[in-house]
Amino acid sequence: VDHDRALLAAVPQALARWADSAGCRMRQDTGALRLDGDGWHAEIELLACDLATDLARVPLAAAHLVTASALLDLVSASWLDDLLDACPAVPALLFALNVDGRIAWVPEDEDDAHVERLFAAHQLRDKGFGPALGPAAPVFAGQLFKAGGRSVHSTRTDWLLRPDSDAPQDARLDAMKRALIDGMATAACEADASARARTDAWRIRRLGNAATTALRIGHVDLLATYAPR
Repeated sequence: VDHDRALLAAVPQALARWADSAGCRMRQDTGALRLDGDGWHAEIELLACDLATDLARVPLAAAHLVTASALLDLVSASWLDDLLDACPAVPALLFALNVDGRIAWVPEDEDDAHVERLFAAHQLRDKGFGPALGPAAPVFAGQLFKAGGRSVHSTRTDWLLRPDSDAPQDARLDAMKRALIDGMATAACEADASARARTDAWRIRRLGNAATTALRIGHVDLLATYAPR
């Protein structure tokens, strides 16, 4: 499920590459994709839908598992309540890559804390679902799942981007670090336009040192299941 039709259109090709690397087969039937592996198969249907306004279009109640990636920190507490109301008997909920506010740079910069404070404020803005949970999402969601009678399991799944002294710098990791630096600086400027000069100076220094900088972005995965009766 995604609201972006261009991303959905890219799924078959991306899934075919994954299937080839995983040693399984993919075929596309009318209206659906099918994966065939060793002793298992999966059928995939693509649904263009804005979860902020059309959650009822997603057949959640019939699911055995509801899963999403990089979503919970964008949604509001009330939207998460609506989601749970839509799938009260689903046995398992799996939400991956939820930011928890931990950011660590090596080496540090004197303005890291300044930018991170503004970035954190920006994360709480409305992303289309109401006031976003932001870094509080993993703890809030875990408590909500437990209140609904589910057992909750969590694990850290941090992004760790660091230079490798034994190999050439991976261009993709370098590009990812640069994109994160740009994204954080842009969000910080939107949170406080009066601090643009200080934030832009931080951006320039960080981009200049990106290839030799290590960066950790804290994430948490949550699995919520109904306890055996």
